[in-house]
Amino acid sequence: MSRKYLIQGLFTSFVAVAILSGCAGPSVSSPEQIQRALAVDTRDSVNQYVLGATDVVQVSVWRNDDLSISVPVRPDGKISVPLVGDVQASGRTPEELASNIKTSLTEYIREPQVSVVVTSMGSHEFTDRVRVTGAVAQPISVPHRSGMTVLDVFLSAGGANEFASLNSAMLYRVLDGEVVAIPVKLDDILSKGKVETNYSMRPGDILSVPERRF
Repeated sequence: MSRKYLIQGLFTSFVAVAILSGCAGPSVSSPEQIQRALAVDTRDSVNQYVLGATDVVQVSVWRNDDLSISVPVRPDGKISVPLVGDVQASGRTPEELASNIKTSLTEYIREPQVSVVVTSMGSHEFTDRVRVTGAVAQPISVPHRSGMTVLDVFLSAGGANEFASLNSAMLYRVLDGEVVAIPVKLDDILSKGKVETNYSMRPGDILSVPERRF
């Protein structure tokens, strides 16, 4: 299973965990898990871009302009290529798709040279977002930006409401098929200038701010 679909498959349960954390109390991950999760590069969502429905790709066949096309990935995950017909694109990297098309074209062309460039990346609209839930003025879902921190997204959500337990906030991050719960001390960040837990956000992260227990 590709990393993209792993993230999408986990997302529903991921959101449920974040929402329930305000009621049941979040369970902090082990120090080892937290350390590994925080060591992940936060600039990008995936090491390789994996194609999905609504992406648009430019397929170029060297010295064969009539076979070169710009086409969207259909909802069934396929694209149509001249001579080849339908080709599975969803779940593959551009390089894998180019290799597959090249193999198919060898029946018709001697040593075809094929390249695939993604010209529109619509399929990552949701996997490349960060979210804030719980006891905030306005829960939000916004596109990830390189350099974005916990404090940035918290302030974008309008800050806390009157019921928030700021030092019990939790950052949830998917790592190797598991959701890692990372404690965030928002009150320390805001009131004491202690920015140790003002972590950089990674695409797909959820910051959850629970309510106080009365």
